Amino acid sequence: MAEEKESTSIPLSQAENGGVDPEDPAKSPPSSPNSSTRKACCFVLQSWVSKKFMTGCVVLFPVAVTFFITWWFIQFVDGFFSPLYERLGIDIFGLGFITSLLFVFFVGVFVSSWMGAAVFSVGEWVIKRMPFVRHLYSASKQISAAISPDQNTTAFKEVAIIRHPRVGEYAFGFITSTVTLQRETEDEELCSVFVPTNHLYIGDIFLVNSKDIIRPNLSIREGIEIIVSGGMTMPQVISPQERFARQKERIPLNRMM
Repeated sequence: MAEEKESTSIPLSQAENGGVDPEDPAKSPPSSPNSSTRKACCFVLQSWVSKKFMTGCVVLFPVAVTFFITWWFIQFVDGFFSPLYERLGIDIFGLGFITSLLFVFFVGVFVSSWMGAAVFSVGEWVIKRMPFVRHLYSASKQISAAISPDQNTTAFKEVAIIRHPRVGEYAFGFITSTVTLQRETEDEELCSVFVPTNHLYIGDIFLVNSKDIIRPNLSIREGIEIIVSGGMTMPQVISPQERFARQKERIPLNRMM
C-alpha cells in the first residue's frame, strides 16, 4: 500500500499546474489560437509603426536640415548690419538681412560699371600681393567664377564625363580650357578637364582628347550640385548633347506629321 501511494503521489508544482510538468514540452498544453493571433497582431503593429516612423524621419530630415541651414544663414547675414541698427535704437529682426541683400545687390551693380571694375581690380591687385590670403582668394574666385552668370574666361566651360580611372568607369569633371598638342604627324586637340576629388576646390587635371569626352546635357550648376551632394542629385537618365539635340529636332517633325 505504501508503494502504491508513493507511485501515485504528484509533486506540488505539478499539482498546482493541473498535474502537467511545465518543463516537459510533450506534456505542456498547446497554445491557444487567441495567443497566436495576439502575437501576430503585435508583430504586424510593431512593424507598421517602425516603418511609418522611419518614413517620417526620411521626410522630415531634409526639411529640418534646410530649415536649420536657412535659419543659420539668415542669422549670419543679419549679423553684419544688425549691430549698426541696435546702436541707432532700431531692433527689428530681419532688417539687417534685408540690408545685407541690398548691399550685395548694389555692389554687383557698382562692379558692373567701369569705375567699379577699376576699383575692384585695384583691390584684387592688393589681395594677390598678400602671402597666404592670395591662395584662398584664388581658389574661392575660381569657384565663384564657375557659377557666375557672366561666364568669363576663368569659369568652367562645360560638364564633362571622362573614362577614369579604368575601362568601364567614368568620372565627372569640368572643361576649363582647350590646348593643342603639337606632334610630328598631326596636331591633337586636348581639353583640360578638372575632376574634383574633395568637393570643388581640390582635384586633378586631365588632358583628354576632345573626341573622347562625353558632354552631357547638364548645366554647370547642375554639375556642381552633383559633385557637392555626392551624386545624390544625379538624374536617372543622362544623354549626350548631340543625342539631346537630335531628340529636340525630332519632336517638331513628329508634330508636323
